[in-house]
Amino acid sequence: MSGATGAPVAADSSVPAIEFKDVSLRFIGADGTATVTLRNFSMSVARGEFVAIVGPTGCGKSTTLNIITGLLQATVGEVKLMGKPVNGIDPRIGFVFQADAVFPWRTVIDNVAAGPMFRGKSKKRAYELAQEWIKRVGLEGFDKHFPHQLSGGMRKRVALAQTFINSPEIMLMDEPFSALDMQTRTLMQGELLKLWTGTGGSVVFVTHDLEEAIALADRVFVLTARPATLKHVYTIDLPRPRVMSEVRYHPNFIDISKRIWADLREEVVIH
Repeated sequence: MSGATGAPVAADSSVPAIEFKDVSLRFIGADGTATVTLRNFSMSVARGEFVAIVGPTGCGKSTTLNIITGLLQATVGEVKLMGKPVNGIDPRIGFVFQADAVFPWRTVIDNVAAGPMFRGKSKKRAYELAQEWIKRVGLEGFDKHFPHQLSGGMRKRVALAQTFINSPEIMLMDEPFSALDMQTRTLMQGELLKLWTGTGGSVVFVTHDLEEAIALADRVFVLTARPATLKHVYTIDLPRPRVMSEVRYHPNFIDISKRIWADLREEVVIH
Protein backbone atom coordinates (compact mmCIF):
# COMPACT_ATOMS: atom_id res chain seq x y z
CA MET A 1 0.00 0.00 0.00
CA SER A 2 1.23 3.52 -0.75
CA GLY A 3 0.31 7.06 0.22
CA ALA A 4 -0.42 10.10 -1.93
CA THR A 5 3.25 10.40 -2.83
CA GLY A 6 3.60 6.81 -3.95
CA ALA A 7 6.00 6.19 -1.06
CA PRO A 8 5.61 3.10 1.13
CA VAL A 9 3.26 3.60 4.04
CA ALA A 10 3.97 2.19 7.49
CA ALA A 11 1.84 -0.64 8.88
CA ASP A 12 0.10 1.73 11.31
CA SER A 13 -0.90 4.14 8.54
CA SER A 14 -4.55 3.78 9.58
CA VAL A 15 -3.73 6.09 12.49
CA PRO A 16 -3.93 9.70 11.22
CA ALA A 17 -0.84 11.88 11.42
CA ILE A 18 -3.03 14.71 12.75
CA GLU A 19 -6.52 14.55 14.18
CA PHE A 20 -8.80 17.29 15.50
CA LYS A 21 -12.07 16.20 17.15
CA ASP A 22 -14.66 18.90 17.91
CA VAL A 23 -11.99 21.43 18.84
CA SER A 24 -12.90 24.88 20.10
CA LEU A 25 -10.49 27.62 21.13
CA ARG A 26 -11.47 30.63 23.20
CA PHE A 27 -9.34 33.59 24.23
CA ILE A 28 -10.15 35.73 27.25
CA GLY A 29 -9.11 39.36 26.74
CA ALA A 30 -7.71 41.71 29.38
CA ASP A 31 -11.20 43.16 29.82
CA GLY A 32 -12.66 39.70 30.39
CA THR A 33 -14.29 39.48 26.96
CA ALA A 34 -14.24 36.01 25.40
CA THR A 35 -13.31 35.59 21.72
CA VAL A 36 -13.97 32.25 20.06
CA THR A 37 -11.50 31.52 17.25
CA LEU A 38 -12.37 27.89 16.43
CA ARG A 39 -15.69 26.19 17.11
CA ASN A 40 -16.39 22.44 16.86
CA PHE A 41 -13.56 22.06 14.36
CA SER A 42 -12.70 18.55 13.16
CA MET A 43 -9.96 17.54 10.73
CA SER A 44 -7.99 14.40 9.96
CA VAL A 45 -4.75 14.28 7.99
CA ALA A 46 -3.43 10.89 6.85
CA ARG A 47 0.20 9.78 6.86
CA GLY A 48 1.88 11.07 3.70
CA GLU A 49 -1.03 13.34 2.80
CA PHE A 50 -0.75 16.95 1.61
CA VAL A 51 -3.68 19.08 2.76
CA ALA A 52 -4.27 22.79 2.32
CA ILE A 53 -6.44 25.03 4.50
CA VAL A 54 -8.21 28.06 3.03
CA GLY A 55 -10.67 30.52 4.53
CA PRO A 56 -11.41 34.22 5.01
CA THR A 57 -8.73 36.49 6.46
CA GLY A 58 -8.54 36.18 10.24
CA CYS A 59 -10.73 33.08 10.43
CA GLY A 60 -8.19 31.00 12.35
CA LYS A 61 -6.18 29.13 9.70
CA SER A 62 -2.83 29.83 11.37
CA THR A 63 -4.38 29.06 14.75
CA THR A 64 -4.85 25.43 13.68
CA LEU A 65 -1.10 25.18 13.03
CA ASN A 66 -0.29 26.65 16.43
CA ILE A 67 -2.53 24.06 18.08
CA ILE A 68 -0.75 21.26 16.21
CA THR A 69 2.64 22.54 17.39
CA GLY A 70 1.43 22.78 20.98
CA LEU A 71 1.94 26.56 21.13
CA LEU A 72 -1.79 26.89 21.74
CA GLN A 73 -3.99 24.49 23.66
CA ALA A 74 -7.57 23.73 22.66
CA THR A 75 -10.19 24.95 25.14
CA VAL A 76 -12.48 22.05 24.25
CA GLY A 77 -11.99 18.94 22.16
CA GLU A 78 -9.17 16.57 21.31
CA VAL A 79 -6.00 17.01 19.23
CA LYS A 80 -3.74 14.05 18.45
CA LEU A 81 -0.47 13.53 16.59
CA MET A 82 0.21 9.99 15.41
CA GLY A 83 -2.60 8.78 17.66
CA LYS A 84 -1.38 10.46 20.86
CA PRO A 85 -2.49 13.73 22.50
CA VAL A 86 -0.38 16.81 21.72
CA ASN A 87 2.02 17.38 24.58
CA GLY A 88 4.22 20.41 23.99
CA ILE A 89 6.56 20.95 21.04
CA ASP A 90 7.01 17.76 19.03
CA PRO A 91 10.42 17.20 17.36
CA ARG A 92 8.71 15.31 14.52
CA ILE A 93 7.22 18.60 13.27
CA GLY A 94 8.88 20.98 10.81
CA PHE A 95 7.57 24.53 10.32
CA VAL A 96 8.01 26.93 7.37
CA PHE A 97 6.83 30.46 8.13
CA GLN A 98 5.76 33.34 5.91
CA ALA A 99 8.80 35.31 7.11
CA ASP A 100 12.26 33.86 6.61
CA ALA A 101 13.28 32.01 9.79
CA VAL A 102 17.01 32.32 9.16
CA PHE A 103 19.77 33.75 11.34
CA PRO A 104 20.99 36.85 9.42
CA TRP A 105 24.47 36.63 10.93
CA ARG A 106 24.98 33.03 9.77
CA THR A 107 25.89 31.75 6.32
CA VAL A 108 23.57 29.47 4.36
CA ILE A 109 25.39 26.32 5.43
CA ASP A 110 25.52 27.43 9.07
CA ASN A 111 21.76 28.05 9.00
CA VAL A 112 20.97 24.67 7.43
CA ALA A 113 23.33 22.74 9.72
CA ALA A 114 21.88 24.32 12.89
CA GLY A 115 18.87 21.98 13.07
CA PRO A 116 20.75 18.67 13.00
CA MET A 117 23.31 19.98 15.51
CA PHE A 118 20.53 21.11 17.85
CA ARG A 119 19.06 17.60 17.57
CA GLY A 120 22.31 15.98 18.65
CA LYS A 121 24.20 15.19 15.43
CA SER A 122 27.95 15.77 15.36
CA LYS A 123 29.17 18.96 13.72
CA LYS A 124 30.83 16.94 10.97
CA ARG A 125 27.67 14.99 10.13
CA ALA A 126 25.45 18.08 10.41
CA TYR A 127 27.57 19.93 7.85
CA GLU A 128 27.68 16.92 5.54
CA LEU A 129 23.88 16.77 5.60
CA ALA A 130 23.65 20.54 5.14
CA GLN A 131 25.85 20.37 2.04
CA GLU A 132 23.62 17.63 0.60
CA TRP A 133 20.44 19.62 1.19
CA ILE A 134 21.90 22.86 -0.13
CA LYS A 135 22.59 20.99 -3.37
CA ARG A 136 19.10 19.43 -3.40
CA VAL A 137 17.38 22.83 -3.13
CA GLY A 138 19.51 24.29 -5.92
CA LEU A 139 21.82 26.50 -3.85
CA GLU A 140 25.11 24.81 -4.63
CA GLY A 141 27.85 27.45 -4.61
CA PHE A 142 25.92 29.73 -2.26
CA ASP A 143 26.75 27.88 0.98
CA LYS A 144 29.04 30.70 2.22
CA HIS A 145 26.59 33.50 1.40
CA PHE A 146 24.69 35.38 4.08
CA PRO A 147 20.88 35.77 3.88
CA HIS A 148 21.07 39.45 2.88
CA GLN A 149 23.07 38.40 -0.19
CA LEU A 150 20.25 36.14 -1.43
CA SER A 151 17.01 36.81 -3.31
CA GLY A 152 13.65 36.09 -1.70
CA GLY A 153 13.33 32.83 -3.60
CA MET A 154 16.81 31.73 -2.57
CA ARG A 155 16.08 32.48 1.10
CA LYS A 156 12.94 30.36 0.79
CA ARG A 157 15.06 27.52 -0.58
CA VAL A 158 17.21 27.85 2.55
CA ALA A 159 14.03 27.58 4.64
CA LEU A 160 13.00 24.39 2.81
CA ALA A 161 16.45 22.89 3.34
CA GLN A 162 16.26 23.82 7.04
CA THR A 163 12.95 21.97 7.30
CA PHE A 164 13.61 18.85 5.21
CA ILE A 165 17.09 18.20 6.62
CA ASN A 166 15.44 17.12 9.89
CA SER A 167 13.22 14.52 8.12
CA PRO A 168 10.01 15.77 9.74
CA GLU A 169 7.02 13.44 9.79
CA ILE A 170 4.71 16.46 9.78
CA MET A 171 5.38 19.72 7.92
CA LEU A 172 3.37 22.83 8.77
CA MET A 173 3.52 25.68 6.28
CA ASP A 174 1.99 29.10 6.94
CA GLU A 175 1.77 31.17 3.74
CA PRO A 176 5.40 30.27 2.94
CA PHE A 177 5.47 31.68 -0.60
CA SER A 178 3.11 34.68 -0.27
CA ALA A 179 5.91 37.30 -0.40
CA LEU A 180 7.33 35.97 -3.68
CA ASP A 181 6.53 37.13 -7.21
CA MET A 182 4.34 34.83 -9.30
CA GLN A 183 7.17 33.26 -11.32
CA THR A 184 9.31 32.54 -8.26
CA ARG A 185 6.28 31.32 -6.36
CA THR A 186 5.44 28.80 -9.09
CA LEU A 187 9.04 27.55 -9.09
CA MET A 188 9.02 27.18 -5.29
CA GLN A 189 5.71 25.29 -5.34
CA GLY A 190 7.25 22.81 -7.75
CA GLU A 191 10.37 22.60 -5.60
CA LEU A 192 8.27 21.86 -2.53
CA LEU A 193 6.41 19.02 -4.24
CA LYS A 194 9.66 17.55 -5.56
CA LEU A 195 11.21 17.57 -2.07
CA TRP A 196 8.06 16.21 -0.41
CA THR A 197 7.47 13.36 -2.87
CA GLY A 198 8.77 10.14 -1.44
CA THR A 199 9.36 11.44 2.09
CA GLY A 200 6.17 9.91 3.51
CA GLY A 201 5.66 13.11 5.50
CA SER A 202 2.31 14.82 6.01
CA VAL A 203 1.88 18.49 5.07
CA VAL A 204 -0.62 21.06 6.34
CA PHE A 205 -0.33 24.13 4.12
CA VAL A 206 -2.17 27.35 5.03
CA THR A 207 -2.73 29.80 2.17
CA HIS A 208 -4.95 32.64 1.00
CA ASP A 209 -4.31 31.59 -2.60
CA LEU A 210 -7.01 29.18 -3.74
CA GLU A 211 -5.12 28.19 -6.90
CA GLU A 212 -2.01 27.41 -4.85
CA ALA A 213 -4.05 25.20 -2.52
CA ILE A 214 -5.56 23.22 -5.40
CA ALA A 215 -2.28 22.89 -7.30
CA LEU A 216 -0.43 21.46 -4.31
CA ALA A 217 -2.86 19.48 -2.18
CA ASP A 218 -4.52 16.07 -2.07
CA ARG A 219 -7.42 17.67 -0.19
CA VAL A 220 -8.48 21.27 0.48
CA PHE A 221 -10.22 22.17 3.76
CA VAL A 222 -12.47 25.23 3.53
CA LEU A 223 -13.03 27.06 6.83
CA THR A 224 -15.95 29.33 7.63
CA ALA A 225 -15.63 32.92 8.80
CA ARG A 226 -14.68 33.32 12.48
CA PRO A 227 -15.38 31.51 14.67
CA ALA A 228 -14.01 29.00 12.20
CA THR A 229 -15.37 25.55 11.73
CA LEU A 230 -14.98 23.14 8.83
CA LYS A 231 -17.35 24.01 6.00
CA HIS A 232 -16.29 21.56 3.31
CA VAL A 233 -13.48 19.21 2.31
CA TYR A 234 -12.59 18.87 -1.37
CA THR A 235 -10.63 15.94 -2.78
CA ILE A 236 -8.32 17.22 -5.53
CA ASP A 237 -8.58 14.76 -8.40
CA LEU A 238 -5.46 15.78 -10.26
CA PRO A 239 -2.73 13.29 -11.19
CA ARG A 240 0.72 13.35 -9.57
CA PRO A 241 3.45 14.25 -10.20
CA ARG A 242 2.15 17.76 -10.95
CA VAL A 243 3.89 20.38 -13.05
CA MET A 244 3.03 23.71 -11.45
CA SER A 245 3.21 25.68 -14.71
CA GLU A 246 0.70 23.31 -16.35
CA VAL A 247 -1.63 21.96 -13.66
CA ARG A 248 -3.78 25.12 -13.63
CA TYR A 249 -4.92 24.39 -17.19
CA HIS A 250 -6.25 20.92 -16.37
CA PRO A 251 -10.07 20.77 -16.85
CA ASN A 252 -10.53 19.29 -13.36
CA PHE A 253 -8.54 22.20 -11.89
CA ILE A 254 -10.90 24.77 -13.33
CA ASP A 255 -14.00 22.85 -12.18
CA ILE A 256 -12.66 22.37 -8.62
CA SER A 257 -11.61 26.01 -8.47
CA LYS A 258 -15.11 27.20 -9.34
CA ARG A 259 -16.72 24.97 -6.72
CA ILE A 260 -14.34 25.92 -3.91
CA TRP A 261 -14.55 29.62 -4.74
CA ALA A 262 -18.37 29.46 -4.57
CA ASP A 263 -18.01 28.05 -1.04
CA LEU A 264 -15.34 30.53 -0.04
CA ARG A 265 -17.10 33.57 -1.51
CA GLU A 266 -20.07 33.03 0.84
CA GLU A 267 -17.72 33.18 3.83
CA VAL A 268 -15.81 36.22 2.57
CA VAL A 269 -19.12 38.08 2.20
CA ILE A 270 -20.11 37.01 5.74
CA HIS A 271 -16.71 38.13 7.06
